[in-house]
Amino acid sequence: MKITIAKDAGYCFGVRDAVNLAYDNTNENGQVYMLGDIVHNERVVRDLADVGTKVVKNLDDIPEGSPVLFRAHGTAVAVWDEAHIKGMNIIDATCPLVKDIHDEVKKLEAEGRPIIIIGDHGHDEVVGIASQVENPIIIATPQEAKELRKMKRVGVVSQSTQTIENVQKIINIIMTKVFDLRFVNTICFPTKRNQSQIKELALENDVMIIIGSFTSANSKRLTLLSKQVNLNTYQVNSAEEIQPYWFDDAEKVGISAGASTPDYLIQEVKEKIEEISLVFEEE
Repeated sequence: MKITIAKDAGYCFGVRDAVNLAYDNTNENGQVYMLGDIVHNERVVRDLADVGTKVVKNLDDIPEGSPVLFRAHGTAVAVWDEAHIKGMNIIDATCPLVKDIHDEVKKLEAEGRPIIIIGDHGHDEVVGIASQVENPIIIATPQEAKELRKMKRVGVVSQSTQTIENVQKIINIIMTKVFDLRFVNTICFPTKRNQSQIKELALENDVMIIIGSFTSANSKRLTLLSKQVNLNTYQVNSAEEIQPYWFDDAEKVGISAGASTPDYLIQEVKEKIEEISLVFEEE
């Protein structure tokens, strides 16, 4: 079987920088506390735990004087305020592109615009964006957009890992309900790039494997986009989840991975598929 890995599969620069920051500070301080998972990938969180990081649910769980790492997805304003009041040693691993969304949404609010955020309800990044402004409206689907009341002025941003297709559908509906609409396209470049690559790869291969946690929004979206082109698409957390029968009669296999997937997981999956291919040849 011919195996092709998407050119930019796996870690985006924001995640890579955040994970490296966690490792560097753990090596320096001996132990670092993470307020929630640094990224949505169980293997990465587990590997970090092995070297001394510890995930906690709230700031009260962190011993006085210990460093706390705020994750790549961004952290709610109220949590930042509490940490500053407590005088905590904060390590900021927020993705710069997520910080850009925080800035943009505050600019839109300063123009006197009610805010709509296109994103997943309860997602860490969306919670952080929403905390920047007063009473934002979260819209996840076109159906939710249809339920909006008519409004005079609105500012719209999106979660960085939304699909272009979903955002376009929602914006088209909002346009029918808002007289003065200002939309800032805050889908990040790595997301746009990876979504474009997955569409091409899914067309060119018999089977598609997407590597990423099922808690990862961008990994699930890559899987969805691939399935729309290639029904033989499978999402896995790791090489152990791969099933040999997926590759029956397959000549070409494409691999991509979510932005929270480390390089070593991609390599493990590639090697597993190569093993399966050798078994097929021997048979």
